[in-house]
Amino acid sequence: MVSLRTRLAIGLALGLCLFVVCEAPQTEAQAHATAPNFATLSAKAQAARDADRLDEAVNLYRKALALKPSWAEGWWSLGTIEYDRSQYAEAAKAFSKLVALQPKSGSARVMLGLSQFELGGDDASLTSLQEGRRLGVPSDPQFREVMLYHEGVLLQRKGRFEAAQEVLGQLCRETPYPAEVNLAMGAVALRARDRQLPSESSVEYQVMQGVGVATCLGAQRKYDEARHQFDALVDGHPQYSNLHYAYGKLLLEANDNDSAVAQFQAEIHNNPTDAVSRLRIASAKYRIDSAAGLPYAEEAVKLDPSLPLGHYLLGLLLLDTDDYQGAIPELEMAQKTFHDQPKIYFALASAYSRAGRKDDAARAREKFIRLNQEQKEAAEGEATRTSPLPESQSASPQP
Repeated sequence: MVSLRTRLAIGLALGLCLFVVCEAPQTEAQAHATAPNFATLSAKAQAARDADRLDEAVNLYRKALALKPSWAEGWWSLGTIEYDRSQYAEAAKAFSKLVALQPKSGSARVMLGLSQFELGGDDASLTSLQEGRRLGVPSDPQFREVMLYHEGVLLQRKGRFEAAQEVLGQLCRETPYPAEVNLAMGAVALRARDRQLPSESSVEYQVMQGVGVATCLGAQRKYDEARHQFDALVDGHPQYSNLHYAYGKLLLEANDNDSAVAQFQAEIHNNPTDAVSRLRIASAKYRIDSAAGLPYAEEAVKLDPSLPLGHYLLGLLLLDTDDYQGAIPELEMAQKTFHDQPKIYFALASAYSRAGRKDDAARAREKFIRLNQEQKEAAEGEATRTSPLPESQSASPQP
């Protein structure tokens, strides 16, 4: 399969005006009014680009842009050529100029983000890619695939595994999807934050690739095929870190809670200090057998008190087992991190009300209503899967 990187280069070569608001050609009078040589330079630059004389084209574009810095199409062309030549610092400069000229161009921001990715600026790259996606990009499939793939990899590196799986899952559901997605999805499912993923000759690569294939099958709701893939991996590598966890997570998605809990317990057996698998078990038992889930949430919070989701789950389980006084401090601790999530305030309103704290309950309920409405408005027109908390490190029960 042609690599994502090559496919993007092909797409950029075929559609230079596809991603920016291209300008109408200037009249001769306008060209002379701007600068005497601009029309000639810009025409020569485009001809050199079309003839694949890229060194010459870059030189001509730079001269033309020096005469007319507001030429958006010129910055796009220069940036895409530099990106295609792996001159990422120069590409980033060109796309930065374009973003300044066209701040509402999602495609310009995405290309800036892709250039920043290659320069190692992960935080800046993720911001640019997500902002570009928010602003909107054309429906060109090659461009969209590269954008989503790089966003998923950046989220994986930051340990935002739930968000990464959601983004990469969009690619998994395409037929066919890019081959690179399997390894990236495997890293996400195995909770690996490494920048450098394993080489093809290693056992780690085979396992990670296999987990990625299985997880993509899960994203396609082909759960029987995914289970067959995971069974083979678990049989061959029963001690592999987070393999049982990844399998358990897929089983949860397939609504096989009992089998999922067994996999999470196997992961805890391999790694007794694993807090996240305990949170998955606690989540699976919430409202089904909250009393049985409570010890797992308590153990998770003791093992890693820094996990806000642990405090949230513990608070929900305490609330569901009528210990609302114990639930309040746990939910308040989670609220410090998830201060913009309506479901935190829904749970707090319930706990405050049951504790007789009517004013606090009213304020929490008002905050829930306002945030919930804001989220609905922000998500209008988008068919996205929601989760109770952002970037959750465990399955999140619905309050």
